[in-house]
Amino acid sequence: MLHHLRSSLCTAMTSSLDSELAAPPNPSASPDSDAARRANLKTMKRRATAMLVAAAVIFVAVRISGNHDGIFGYIEAISEAAMVGGLADWFAVTALFRHPLGIPIPHTAIIPNRKDEIGRSLGVFIRENFLDRTVLSDRLAESDLAMKAGDWMTEPQVASQISTQVVSLLSGVSEVLNDDDAQASLERILGDRIRDYPVAPLAGRVLNGAIEGGHHQTVFDSSIVAIAKLVAENRELLRQRLSQESPWWVPESVDDRVFHRIYDAIHRFIADVASDPHHEFRGQFHDRAVTWATDLQNSPQLISRGEELKEELLDHPEFKALTAQIWDGVKASLTDAANNPDSHLNQRIEAAVHNFGVRLQNEEHLRNRVNRWIASAVGQVAERSGEELTDFIASTVARWDTEETSERIELQVGRDLQFIRINGTVVGGLAGLVIHAVGDILGG
Repeated sequence: MLHHLRSSLCTAMTSSLDSELAAPPNPSASPDSDAARRANLKTMKRRATAMLVAAAVIFVAVRISGNHDGIFGYIEAISEAAMVGGLADWFAVTALFRHPLGIPIPHTAIIPNRKDEIGRSLGVFIRENFLDRTVLSDRLAESDLAMKAGDWMTEPQVASQISTQVVSLLSGVSEVLNDDDAQASLERILGDRIRDYPVAPLAGRVLNGAIEGGHHQTVFDSSIVAIAKLVAENRELLRQRLSQESPWWVPESVDDRVFHRIYDAIHRFIADVASDPHHEFRGQFHDRAVTWATDLQNSPQLISRGEELKEELLDHPEFKALTAQIWDGVKASLTDAANNPDSHLNQRIEAAVHNFGVRLQNEEHLRNRVNRWIASAVGQVAERSGEELTDFIASTVARWDTEETSERIELQVGRDLQFIRINGTVVGGLAGLVIHAVGDILGG
C-alpha cells in the first residue's frame, strides 16, 4: 500500500516538474486550475469518507439488532472489513501530508518531514531514468529529428523567422563587442590567414592561370596602348632630352630630323607589336612571363623576398586601417540587415536555411549524420549536466515552504489518492465477505 502511494506521488511530481521547478509553490499562480483541483479533492474526500461512515453505520445497526445469522452475518462481516480497509487507507493517505488527527505518530507527515529528501530522490530518479544516454539515443533515433527539422525549415515563414533571428543575434553581438577589440581580433585573424599562404608561390600560380587563359596577352596589349599614349604625351620632353644629349655643334635641323625618325620608328614598332598577335616581342614577353611564374613558385630568393614584403604590408598602418574599415562595414551591414527584413543578407540566410531543410528531406546520409550528432550532443549534455540537474532540483525543493509544498502536492495527486481510500473500503468489504463465507463453509 505504501509503495503504491509513493509511486503515485513520484509520478505526479515528475509530470508537474516543469511548472514546479521554476518557482516555489504558489497556490495563487493559476487560480482557475487550483480552484478546480481543490474542489475535486474535497468532493473525493467527502465520497471516501461517506463510504467509510456508511460501512460504520451498517456495522453498528447490525450489531444493535443482535441478529448475526444468515444474511445479517454477511452484512456485518462486510461492513466490519470495509471499515478496517477504509480506516487503514485513510491513515496511509493522510500520513503522507500530515499527522492523522494531529497526533505526531512516528513515520507520518512524510512529505513535510522528508521534503528535502524527496527532492533529492526526485532529482536522482529523473537523472537515472530520463537522462540516461542509451534511453535518450533510442528515443531520438525513433523521433528522426533531422527529418522533422527539414520539414520545419522548408516552411517559408519559419525560414524567414530563423533568418531574422540570426541577423538580429549577429547585429546584437556586433553592438556589444568593443570596436577596438573586434578590430584587433579581425586584424589578427586576417594576418594569420595571410601568413599561412606564401605570397610568391601564390602569385606564381595566379600568373600561371592567367597565362593558360591568355590573359597575360590582354595585360600586354593594355601596356602597349599605355606606352604609346605615354610617348605621345611626352613628345616635347623627349625632344628636349635629345637636344641636351646632342653635341653643341650639331645643327638644330639635324636634331629635328633625327628625333622625327626615332619618334616615328618607336610608334611604328608599337603599332606592329599591337597589331601582330605573333610578333616576336610578344613571344619574348610570353616566355618571360612563364619563367617568372616558375621562379615565383620555386626560387628561394623570390619566396623569401615575397614573405618580407608580406610582413612589411601586415605591419603597415594602412593594413590596420583596412581592417578597421572592414569591421565598420560588417557592423553597418549587420545593423542595416537587422532593420531591413528584405536585405540581401536576410535573403541569403533565408535561402540557406530553406536549402538545408530540403537537403535534410532528400539526403538520407545527411539526416543520419545530423541525427547521430544530435544524439551525441544530447547524450554528452545529459551526462555532464545530470548531477547539476539533481542538485538544482534538490536545492529548489529545499527552498520551498513546507506547508505550501505539502498543499501543492496534495492538490496535484490528492484526488487520485482518495480513490485508494474508496478502493480500500470496497476491497476490505469484499475480503470480509470471502472470509465470512469460508468460515461458514468450514464451520458448516
